[in-house]
Amino acid sequence: MLLYIIIIISLFEKRGIFIRLRHNPLARPALQEWEYFIDNPYNEKGKWHSAFTATQPLHLELGCGKGGFISAMASSTLQVNFIAVDIKSEVLFLAKQKTEEVYSTANVPMHNIIFTAQDIERIDDIFAPEDTVDTIYILFPNPWPKERHKKRRLTHTRQLIKYRTFLKNNGEIHFKTDDDELFEESLAYFEEADFTIKFCTRDAHSEKHLPLSVITEHEEMYAGQGIKIKYLLAVKNK
Repeated sequence: MLLYIIIIISLFEKRGIFIRLRHNPLARPALQEWEYFIDNPYNEKGKWHSAFTATQPLHLELGCGKGGFISAMASSTLQVNFIAVDIKSEVLFLAKQKTEEVYSTANVPMHNIIFTAQDIERIDDIFAPEDTVDTIYILFPNPWPKERHKKRRLTHTRQLIKYRTFLKNNGEIHFKTDDDELFEESLAYFEEADFTIKFCTRDAHSEKHLPLSVITEHEEMYAGQGIKIKYLLAVKNK
């Protein structure tokens, strides 16, 4: 029965139908009390670097989900500051729990990671050119397969143009997906937005030297079903 439920959820996700988490009235209050959560990101526009105790390169995950990727990256890369963005308090609450667990297990200080809630389609409302992001991660986003919804894709040309305003010259975007159509059409989006594809594979797990080696929960699930993981590394042209 459990396997059946997992397969059904996966099929829904593949079609852009995402199961909503049950409302948790305790999620937002818990996040608001957490020192690593920014409740009003609009106040940080243009000054995200000052939100951290140390001045370091800044990496940004758009759509962090339950926090598996960002917590693993940040806890093992303390010389980089990380910002994780998602829209739902419920999922960010799960990311909070995951991050606390990962940092505690690694026995390292949690000084280089911040979470915030924002609609990523309007990411330019909270990031300015002064924020100078070095690297962006877009991992297994909603594929929005219907034609009328494609502009909502996090890799759509109009979104990539927004990222360009705060991504430094030669800054990187790492993009992973299990969705063939999203990947192929994203290749064109990156070209239209004046990015150069530095690395590209349609079967990431067959590569010996992948620029991004940390595996997400979605990646484990899809790979376990025999679905090939598509990955690209794009660089912003000057």
